[in-house]
Amino acid sequence: MRLKELRKKKKVSQLKLALDLNTSQNTISRYETGEREADYKMLIALADYFDVSIDYLLGRTENPKMNI
Repeated sequence: MRLKELRKKKKVSQLKLALDLNTSQNTISRYETGEREADYKMLIALADYFDVSIDYLLGRTENPKMNI
């Protein structure tokens, strides 16, 4: 998952991201290290937060935008 890369690019701390998405910093840290996987609701929230597609977030494409 590209979460850490996107978070750093946007200059957002794990704590800020966690607060914005109503979750814990520990959860964000575990997503970034791969210890935990986000459920589909969180994937949607993360993609919306960073304005990228879920496929980009998951590393399935190099195109950050959805193909509509």
